[in-house]
Amino acid sequence: MLSVVLDSSARMWHVTLTVEGAAVSSHEIRAALERLSDEHPFLLAGRYASNRAEIRYWDEATDASSAVELAARLWAEHRVSAGLPDWDVVGVEVIDQHTFHRRGRTAHGQPSLVAAGRILPF
Repeated sequence: MLSVVLDSSARMWHVTLTVEGAAVSSHEIRAALERLSDEHPFLLAGRYASNRAEIRYWDEATDASSAVELAARLWAEHRVSAGLPDWDVVGVEVIDQHTFHRRGRTAHGQPSLVAAGRILPF
């Protein structure tokens, strides 16, 4: 489990983590993502295919580079406990709350919320 001591300057960051690797069954990756959601309570949504997954969540860190470092380790740190496939991180996007909400307004004309717990195929 991630263990970070945060100071009062910590901020919330919206993280999108993308991983890829050897194909597994759709049932296997969906079940693994559901276990990850149980272990990482800030998981908002997940999408998956047999050889790729993308998860979105909120994390707290002092700056964007710290949030990227946490995200890059997340998959490996939960690999055994959540039964995640042995896939590699191929992408990390970290944006602040303001940017997240601005994108929502731009895309939909108003602020939008991401439904928590959604795990869907690509």
